Amino acid sequence: MTAVREHPVVAGPAQRVPAPPGTCGRDLAGLLPRIAHGDERAFGTLYEAVAGPVLGLARRVLRDRAQAEEVAQEVLLEVWRTAARYRPERGEVLTWVLTITHRRAVDRVRSAQASADRDRRVAAASRPPVYDEVAEAVERRIDRDRVRRCLGALTELQRQSLALAYYGGYSQSQIAAILGAPLGTVKTRMRDGLIRMRNGLAGHD
Repeated sequence: MTAVREHPVVAGPAQRVPAPPGTCGRDLAGLLPRIAHGDERAFGTLYEAVAGPVLGLARRVLRDRAQAEEVAQEVLLEVWRTAARYRPERGEVLTWVLTITHRRAVDRVRSAQASADRDRRVAAASRPPVYDEVAEAVERRIDRDRVRRCLGALTELQRQSLALAYYGGYSQSQIAAILGAPLGTVKTRMRDGLIRMRNGLAGHD
């Protein structure tokens, strides 16, 4: 198969694309049955008519000439192999060929993107954690253990009040209602509990 030559007319599959001079849609449609029966001469005529627009569309989607040429060759080979599937009632030959081109070009873009995403995930998974990340994780674990120990040293009312306030987001009035305790008692216990927590955490530094 000869090298694909770029054509000045470039359009997407949804647009009408004028055929090259001396060639009309009906002429191209008449070539497909002959191509389906292996007529290489008919295919050569079709090739000359559509190769330029095919390459132009592939380049516009892929933005890389080498890849666009590969896609163009794949498309033209697919046309040769699947000429019998063409149905005139579904549109002109050039529209059909450019639809194949657009699909193949987009598939190649998606494949390249998926491969790049895979490479990034593998690189991220294989990268050993840096020292600061490890140290930060250890520090968070130590802080959680300190808080847990300090909470265990509080009275039941102090522990429940603080847990409802800081983990449940309840107000002091709501905590008093939940625990069935006077609001003043809850306020006092929370204040005393916070003091004990602060002293306990300070004692571990």
